[in-house]
Amino acid sequence: MSTGSHAEQQLENDVFRVTKWTIEPGGSIPMHRHEYEYVVIPLVTDTMHVVNADGSEFDAELVTGQSYTRAAGAEHRIENRGSAADVVFVEVERLA
Repeated sequence: MSTGSHAEQQLENDVFRVTKWTIEPGGSIPMHRHEYEYVVIPLVTDTMHVVNADGSEFDAELVTGQSYTRAAGAEHRIENRGSAADVVFVEVERLA
């Protein structure tokens, strides 16, 4: 079953994992839990919808090049609900 998203792992070493994510219109990244602290670097200015494991929801406004970070333990599904274009970002996880 296609989720309408795909990941391209760009780098992994003892300290970092870098993944480029693309979410197509109507697509999602299924529910997942972040084991590590991470930084998101948006490659587009757009909106993605976040559904947390507890059922709460919010829109995350992305601005190209304006990074943000989240703590380990975040658990959510990410959706591209309203955009006619792909939502694209790079995720950098700090493994050590």
